[in-house]
Amino acid sequence: MTSTQRAQALKLLGARSMMRLKDFAARGIAPETLARLVRDGTVVRPARGLYQLADGAVDARRTLAEAASLVPKGIICLVSALQFHGLTLQMPSSVWMAIERTAWRPRINYPPIRFVRFTGSALSEGIKRHRIEGVEVAITDPARTIVDCFRYRAKVGIDVAMEGLREGLRQRKATSDQLWRYATKARIWSTMKPYVEATAADGA
Repeated sequence: MTSTQRAQALKLLGARSMMRLKDFAARGIAPETLARLVRDGTVVRPARGLYQLADGAVDARRTLAEAASLVPKGIICLVSALQFHGLTLQMPSSVWMAIERTAWRPRINYPPIRFVRFTGSALSEGIKRHRIEGVEVAITDPARTIVDCFRYRAKVGIDVAMEGLREGLRQRKATSDQLWRYATKARIWSTMKPYVEATAADGA
């Protein structure tokens, strides 16, 4: 990414607030330039093909803290956890949160929360607690998050699960052994194995 392209992209976003991918392309700004701006947190992608400065968007971490405050026993997971760990360019429109299978499902207007159900060891294994905006937030760790995305691929999309896998291995935030351990317990390793082996062989 050239400094010229980066500076031009930021100048355009500063003047127009939001821009589409094709508008950047028309000005000679490569998609990879935007992808790197998203990865370093300078720019966010609130929807597919749409970009804006991070300073002009709702802080995603604050939204997680708000959700955790409203549902203290909830666990941030799936796409929201991928985004927290920097393993996806997606900006989920709702906070993905897991609750216990028999727990009452809270009715919350804001922030929008999309609930899934976890049972047994899934409620404790691979869960890390992070302090965000003074709130303790339970979030699945990178390897666990990737495995969960494959488990719930019908909900999040196999493309999102694959993006998390590639980035997790590339950024060394998850190892094949960690993925195998979580996936075996979740009985999803037979599904994940060819994806993990192919991604690892390609150097992530």
